[in-house]
Amino acid sequence: MNIEELREYCLSVKGATECMPFDKDTLVFKVMGKMFTYTGLRPKNGEFWANMKCDPEKSTELMEKYNGIFFGHHSDKKYWISIYLESDLDDKLIKELIDHSVEEVIKKLPKKKQEEYHTMI
Repeated sequence: MNIEELREYCLSVKGATECMPFDKDTLVFKVMGKMFTYTGLRPKNGEFWANMKCDPEKSTELMEKYNGIFFGHHSDKKYWISIYLESDLDDKLIKELIDHSVEEVIKKLPKKKQEEYHTMI
């Protein structure tokens, strides 16, 4: 997956918005006002990367299995992972990780906000 395909997929998520609250090189994707993925618009060490929320147990399993997944870059390492887009991760897995990140964000919202999200068209 390349950086533009990542952007397209993130924006296809129900209710997703994008912004650049940190700097001109970091693109942030949110649902219900909460970040679910962010990515650098410039490569790090020659590679594009993205950060996303992830259940801590799942993070450990993923990092043991894939070289392209590691503790979150510039984030809470317990709840965020970083991935290299062009690594041993296929597009299907990256999309699954983005979807999982959205689920992690939604489940932390107050019940009323969760219901609002689930009833969005």
